[in-house]
Formats: sequence, C-alpha cells, structure tokens
Amino acid sequence: MSTVVPIERPAPTPRSAGLRLGLLFGPSIFGVSAAGVALPAAASTLGITPSTAAWILTVHALALGVGTALFGRLVDTWGARRALLTGSVVLTAGAVVCLLAPDLGTLLAGRFLLAAGSGAMTSGAVTMTAAGDPQRRGAVLAWFGAVVAVFAGSATLVGGMVTAAVTWRVALVLPVLSLVGVALSLRVAPTQRGGGRVDVVGAVLLTLTAAAGLVLLQAPALRLAVPAVAALAVLVVAAAAALARWVRRTPEGFVPRALLGSGPYLRAAAAGAGVFGGLFAAMYAAPALLVTGRGWSVLAVGAALLPGAALSAVASRLAGRLTPSGGRLLLATAAAATALALVAAGLTAAPGLVVGAASLAFVAFSTAQVVLTAQAAAAVAPPQRGAGMGLLTLTFMVGGAVGSATAGGFTGAFGVGPALAVAAVLPLAAAVVAVTNGSAGTDPPRG
Repeated sequence: MSTVVPIERPAPTPRSAGLRLGLLFGPSIFGVSAAGVALPAAASTLGITPSTAAWILTVHALALGVGTALFGRLVDTWGARRALLTGSVVLTAGAVVCLLAPDLGTLLAGRFLLAAGSGAMTSGAVTMTAAGDPQRRGAVLAWFGAVVAVFAGSATLVGGMVTAAVTWRVALVLPVLSLVGVALSLRVAPTQRGGGRVDVVGAVLLTLTAAAGLVLLQAPALRLAVPAVAALAVLVVAAAAALARWVRRTPEGFVPRALLGSGPYLRAAAAGAGVFGGLFAAMYAAPALLVTGRGWSVLAVGAALLPGAALSAVASRLAGRLTPSGGRLLLATAAAATALALVAAGLTAAPGLVVGAASLAFVAFSTAQVVLTAQAAAAVAPPQRGAGMGLLTLTFMVGGAVGSATAGGFTGAFGVGPALAVAAVLPLAAAVVAVTNGSAGTDPPRG
C-alpha cells in the first residue's frame, strides 16, 4: 500500500511576502484619504451639511483603530487565517451596506463595519510581517513598506478618479480591495493558534477609551457642543483609569502588561504616532491650500503627490537594508525634514513647498512602517505579537487623529497655513524619539 507524502510548498521570497502583505494592508489607507475626496458628492446626494458629512470619516477612523486592536488580539488566539477570514466577512458586509445605504445613519453603520473589517487586514498584515524569521524580516518589511507607500501616495488621485468616473459610493468602499490581499496572503499566514480566551473586559475598556478619545480629538471638526465635549472628556478619563486598573489585575489580558514596560516598544509607538500625526496634518492641509487657495483640481493634487509616493517607496527599500541603528537614523532624518518642510509650507503656502512637505511626510511614513515595526517586533514575545502589533497600529492611528485634529483646530483661529506649521511639532517629536532611541532589540543587520 502506497503512502501519500504531503508536498510542502517553499516559503515565499521576501519580495513575494512583502508584496502580498502590502496588498493586504494598503487599501485600508483608502478608507480615509480616498474617501475624503468623495465627501462633497456624498453630502450633496444625502442632503447633509459638510460638517455632518465629516462623520463618514470619523466613524471610519474610530472603527479602524478599534478593529485593528481587537483583531490583533484575535490573531494571537484564533490564528491569522481565521482572523483574516472573519475580517473579510465583516469587510464585505460593510461594503454592501455602504453601496445600498439610503440614508446617513445606514451609511455610517456600513462604514463602521467596513472599517472594523479593514482593521483585521491591517493587524493581520503587520503581525505577519513581524512574525517571520528575523533574518528575512527586514527585506519583507522593505517590500511591504514600499507597497503601502504607493497606496498612501495615490489615495487622493484614486479617490478623485473613482468619484468622478463612477460614484462616490465606490470611493467609500475602496478598502474592500484588501480582499485581493487576503486571497494572496493566506499562503503566508501562519496556521498555529495561541489558544485561550479573549479578555472581553479588557477589549471593551480599550474600545471605549479609544472610541471616546478619537471622537474627542475630532470635536472641533465635528463642532460638538461644549457639554458633549465635557462628557467625552470625563468618559475618556474614567475609561482609561478603569483600563489601567484592569491591566494591573490581568497582566496577560487584552492589553498585555509586559508591553507597557517595554521601552523599545513604547518608543516605537511614540515615534510612529508623531510621524502619522505629520502625515495626517499634511493630508488635511494640502488639499485646502492647493484646491481652495490655488484653484487646483483634486486630480491635479493627486498627480502632484505621486512622485512623493515613488520616493517613499525607495526610502522604504533603503530602510529595509539598513541596520536597526541606521534605520532609526534615516527615520529621524525623514521626520525632521518633514517638520521643517511643514513649517515652510505653512508659512508661505507656496505650491511647491506644500507638495514637497506632503511628499516628505510620505517618506517618513514609509520609513516608519519598516523601522518601527521591526523594532516593536523584536521587543514583543511571539505569543503576544498579534496584540502588540494591533496596539502599535492603534497608537499610530491615534497619532494621526491628533495631527488632523491639530491642523483642523488651529485652522479656525489662524488659517490653514499656520495650523500646518503648528502641527510640525508632531514629526519633530518623532525625530527626537527616533534619534535618542538607543538599542531596540537584537535583530541582525538587514539586507
């Protein structure tokens, strides 16, 4: 009787793995950047004001951050395959609801589902890039960062083209393109599961803290009344305090206490938050300065940003080839250059400087994806890697919300340009953290 010997497929090359995982993560960026272009058309169709339409972005940012943290923990307990497949169902359901929504309330519900499912894609992609062999991790991250940078740089152009050529509804559901990445990434998804139960209490407390905090940051743009802002502030403080107590009582819970005591991990989170803050501020201000101030079309803005996306892809590849200390130096340089460019662009509003500042923000963003993911991965124990990467991405998203809220909040008082200059403090802080980072782990030189 013959014995059937299973055929083992060879592991994908770093380039193949990075491209697959980049296609899994990249479309999530369209949920905010590309969707923002579609807001005027959506507001007109639904008969709502522009400030009310801002909830379409706010709900997405909120659910994306929460979904990233939740599914990151589920990757640890369920395994990457099951988490990705579950997220795919949620993502698809959200897209269908958005496409068929007759009113704003239904549309917001669809966007929430869409973003939560997109969170599964982002956390799964980042966790899998961090979980591989340390000898290959840098190369995988380099290709991953290059793909993500292209998505970031082309989001405005793609959103404008889809809105003009098809409909704003399709522009709102572009994150569903991550399903292509799911199909390609299941081959590289690890099958093992960590087991155990999900810490429901910790998950609820983190969700409540993050959700209330993100809405509070967007309060100026949403024009919330003072009592609502005060209630949100109280809720954030109360939920954060309850979460801190729960983490002390449950060290292996939804938020592993070991992560909060890891210096390299916390510094990676802080630096990434500053870089994302600079990028989101640039993405808020650049269209206003160029479209409203200079009469550019949205498509022209998107086309002008494409060279920056290409440059950021090159920076990502370079970061993947450097040693950890070299990568941090490159990140510090890119973040500092972004800060200076944001100040120059904000004070002069010169189109070339505005495009240059946004392009440098892309470079810092793509470099941070490679350098900081590797740094955090080296600081997190494998059984907690999904939770660690999910919380890391959530922190980056909160930093982005701070950037857009800072730019939006100061715009009303001082104008878009000066507000952009103020937001430069975020990438500057990231540069300081990166350059003073010290030892970040034991990863070998990359190449």
